[in-house]
Amino acid sequence: MVTVLTLSGLVSPGPALALNDAQQLVVEAWRLVNQSYVDPERFERIHWKRLRQRALERQISSSADAYAAIEGMLQPLEDPYTRLLRPEDYAALQSTNQGTVSGVGLQLALRASDQAVVVIAPLDDSPAAEARIVSGTRLLSVDGMATADLGLDGTAAALRGPTGSTVLVTLQDQDGAAREVELERRQVDLHPVRSKRLRVDGHTLGYLRITQFAEPVPQQVKEALRDLQEQQIEGLILDLRNNSGGLVSAGLAVADALLDNLPIVETEDRDGLVTPQQASPGQLFDGPMLTLVNAGTASASEILAGALQDNGRSRLAGSRTYGKGLIQTLISMSDASGLAVTVARYLTPGGRDIQNEGIEPDVTLAEPEPINPGGDGDSWLQQAGRLLAAELPRRPDTDS
Repeated sequence: MVTVLTLSGLVSPGPALALNDAQQLVVEAWRLVNQSYVDPERFERIHWKRLRQRALERQISSSADAYAAIEGMLQPLEDPYTRLLRPEDYAALQSTNQGTVSGVGLQLALRASDQAVVVIAPLDDSPAAEARIVSGTRLLSVDGMATADLGLDGTAAALRGPTGSTVLVTLQDQDGAAREVELERRQVDLHPVRSKRLRVDGHTLGYLRITQFAEPVPQQVKEALRDLQEQQIEGLILDLRNNSGGLVSAGLAVADALLDNLPIVETEDRDGLVTPQQASPGQLFDGPMLTLVNAGTASASEILAGALQDNGRSRLAGSRTYGKGLIQTLISMSDASGLAVTVARYLTPGGRDIQNEGIEPDVTLAEPEPINPGGDGDSWLQQAGRLLAAELPRRPDTDS
């Protein structure tokens, strides 16, 4: 807003300049970030109000112009998680939160050290998983377009396309070797919750894998735990490997189901207000647990893992987690686009800030890491079974 001061009789106020729809979108984005971003002190350092004015001084006559202006305005925040989601990207993210996704099944992030686009994890039963693309792999290009130019959301958009079409990706493995892989796009059902019964060293164990925290997950976890307990399990292996997060509310609901009146997490908002989240009395499963984690365990799944570890509810086994200690909210804008805005930081019940640090497991499992969590030949699951079985009192082997 511009305030015009006039001296009566000396200066006549001129006509107000009206903003077109595209310019209004820029103002809307600036306002939404301004009122919700976690670190308002950063606004002073980057001259946030001046960035809005500079954005509006650009030629903005279309949605494409507006999106470019918004992205330029957000870039000085240097927060890869606070970003514009163009309509197709926003719709795709909402679909993921419902439990389905279309594309090649890669969950991506920007690496903090160099802003490279890297793989957090492949989705189970996806083209990416079948091509054995693993956590930590750098994505260099998509169909010849450099990811450094596309950015995170541009890369994700380039990977999407009609079912049956193909996309050529150039990858750099963690050993530095580059390779090209052609992937066929298809509809991927996340199947975010999977469970089965295991027999290990004479004991009956339950296995519960959560691949993503989508809306259906809390109810699906409740049903899975009920079914497993009907099979008389003595302990539970919770598998959070390659779970890159999703809806924080879903992660909190699962933590509530596994912790009996214990602290889950503390969140700190833009005003420095720390809000503790406490589990309600009672729990859906109160037996021994062991939780599997890896470098693809991020965000909401780290909240759950940290709560289980800090409260002594479950040991963690595997490798260090990803290290995302920031929480975003999704905000719809007037043209079907959206904003992802960092609105809070979180601390584990023990007061740990895991941003860029991750969570160290109680038991580090031997490399190489299995590429098919929960599948045949999963050596980490086998090791986890033995670790959990060793905690249980010996029972006669009466497997039926």
